Amino acid sequence: MSLVTEEIKSKSEVYHGDEMCQLKSKELLAEISLPNGLLPLKDIIEVGYNRETGFVWLKQKKSITHKFEKIGKLVSYATEVTAHVEKGKIKKLSGVKTKELFIWITLSDIYVDDPPTGKITFQTPAGLSRTFPVSAFEVDEKSSGVKEIKKVNETVGTVGGVKEV
Repeated sequence: MSLVTEEIKSKSEVYHGDEMCQLKSKELLAEISLPNGLLPLKDIIEVGYNRETGFVWLKQKKSITHKFEKIGKLVSYATEVTAHVEKGKIKKLSGVKTKELFIWITLSDIYVDDPPTGKITFQTPAGLSRTFPVSAFEVDEKSSGVKEIKKVNETVGTVGGVKEV
């Protein structure tokens, strides 16, 4: 069952289409000072952000598993990922799991240190955590396509997304 209700949508910025959603998810990560490769989702169909409450959601066509090569970790992203965000933190995360040994473990919180130490911490609902270098989750903008999307948006205007009010 979706955590995103019509009431929440009516009070949020909502975007559709993979290109626009990719751009908006990267902009959101930059806005809250988290690495741009933290949400490597594919075929995103909807991104929403309620700035008042910090509630964010991302919906993709199908769940994916991504390997963060620099740390050798597999992470699974469900078709719907939700969280509450604030500067340097993602809290009450749902839809994201990481593989530790042979089991999938749900992640609930992600945060970077303040002041910055170059480390990012991932926490489970049970309070267990692992810390990694922030650089392991950063993606070169050229390879992520963000610059190209920004260029298209600047020359043509908003592409592939609709803001609902």
